[in-house]
Amino acid sequence: MIVSGRLGEGDLLGREPELVERFGVSRPSLREALRILEADGLITVLRGVHGGVIAHRPDQRMTARTGSLVLRARNVSLADAFEARALLEPLAVRAIAARRHRRTAIAELRALVDRQEETIEDLERFAVANARFHERLVALGGNRTLAVVVEMLNEIVVRSIAAVGDTGDGAGSPATRRLGLRSQRRLVELLEAGDPAAEGYWREHMTAVGRVMLGQEASRVVDLLVRDA
Repeated sequence: MIVSGRLGEGDLLGREPELVERFGVSRPSLREALRILEADGLITVLRGVHGGVIAHRPDQRMTARTGSLVLRARNVSLADAFEARALLEPLAVRAIAARRHRRTAIAELRALVDRQEETIEDLERFAVANARFHERLVALGGNRTLAVVVEMLNEIVVRSIAAVGDTGDGAGSPATRRLGLRSQRRLVELLEAGDPAAEGYWREHMTAVGRVMLGQEASRVVDLLVRDA
């Protein structure tokens, strides 16, 4: 019901007595199943009179946790994970640039750049707006599988960096953010013109962002367990 979409984010799956009766299982079996689902992030079990089992839609945090375990086991560095994102995101740019009817996509991307401009002095709000720009950029490329993979990689890199602390003043300075927005506005211009050069331009931009964003943590092995512990 959760994965199929029949239950939305925050929907009440039911309370323990109701679930025992509905699924015809014993209370210990139900509790074990709920424990597994909660560990996977698919539900939250609230205790008390007004408690119950709350459903959560699968998202990039879930895929990032699983993906990071595989990457960590293979000693994959943050630089390697970011490089994958830097290679994939321009593919979405290529798809948008080649599309004949892209006016709506261009308008949305331009509005998302403006939103970042409004929050540029507030690092936390800017980070949310910036993540939204990248998510929508890939989604507008039209390939949903690519969007999921890029969201996962972004989540892995951002959370891994946060787990070990700030990488330096440069990555979070308003001046650096303004440079990034200038690149985004240039990208939107190239996309609006349907210029094939947009793909290469964005690949170069992402490579530069990786150097600033990762800093001295580039060689560190992917690890979300520090943050999740």
